[in-house]
Amino acid sequence: MIRRREFITLLGGAAAWPIAARAQQAAMPVIGFLGAVSPTGFSDRLQAFHQGLKDTGYAEGANIAIEYRWAENQLDRLPAMAADLVRRQVAVIVTSGGTVPTIAAKAATTTIPIVFAIPEDPVKLGIIASLARPGGNLTGVNFFFGELVPKRLELLRELMPAMTRVAVFVNPANPARAELHAKEAETAGRAMGLQIQVFQAGTSGEIDAAFATFARERPDALFFSPDPFFTVRRVQLATLAARHAIPSAFSAREPVDVGGLISYGPNINDAYRQTGVYTGRILKGAKPGDLPVLQSTKFDLVINARTAQMLGLTVPPSLLAIADEVIE
Repeated sequence: MIRRREFITLLGGAAAWPIAARAQQAAMPVIGFLGAVSPTGFSDRLQAFHQGLKDTGYAEGANIAIEYRWAENQLDRLPAMAADLVRRQVAVIVTSGGTVPTIAAKAATTTIPIVFAIPEDPVKLGIIASLARPGGNLTGVNFFFGELVPKRLELLRELMPAMTRVAVFVNPANPARAELHAKEAETAGRAMGLQIQVFQAGTSGEIDAAFATFARERPDALFFSPDPFFTVRRVQLATLAARHAIPSAFSAREPVDVGGLISYGPNINDAYRQTGVYTGRILKGAKPGDLPVLQSTKFDLVINARTAQMLGLTVPPSLLAIADEVIE
């Protein structure tokens, strides 16, 4: 039999449990995740980011919370989203989907740590002071895309020696990267004797419209800017490329997984895992300005042999020998 005093004590303890749980939840650090595109089609990179957090002892819902903000390719929304995360006093802001979210977060706060994953040189852009000692409140991962344009075109030419006309897709919603990539493709294409035609496609409808023009003037190959929008729209792109029987080249491997022909570029999932590791280290007390910016050292060549066969292309042994993965 439980005495009355013991019963009251038990009740008091039971009443205290939810209070303690609420206090623990209130003390849980919150990460602000600022993304340029949408979570649709971004699951692999998010999973890699979560793996990096796990590697440092953090798991969403267990000892951290994450506030996600997705601009859905409307990049002008990013400054307001960054300001909202600052008002919520998140512990760290993680930026995803290129340079624009990072610039928006940098403009919103000089005190909250920011961890980025960007393809452009953050020193040239004035985001950080140096790669070795970033200083201030930013650090992260720099993976290279633009510098690989000539190499990507060379690999495509090796697969298609008769190639002369290439359609280059850029995302006008990200004008700085679109202009840079168009110039890089035109310069590299000119050096190889290729005709480059640039298509602006920043929505699903604009992608459809660009492909509709191929009925009149068919390019030999498609070449996509390293923009996260094209990763998110990869099923649409691979489907249309297959329908028009045009080989397609990408910087990221995800479109090749769903039917694109070839990709060459940094291992983006590894870069996102590293952003998770850096985020965890900052939550444990590391200062972002003291963490050197990591640079991608692993570059993957992925070839979809099924797509090549469907297009009537023979993958040369020289490419098969250096491919990191061949999808049979």
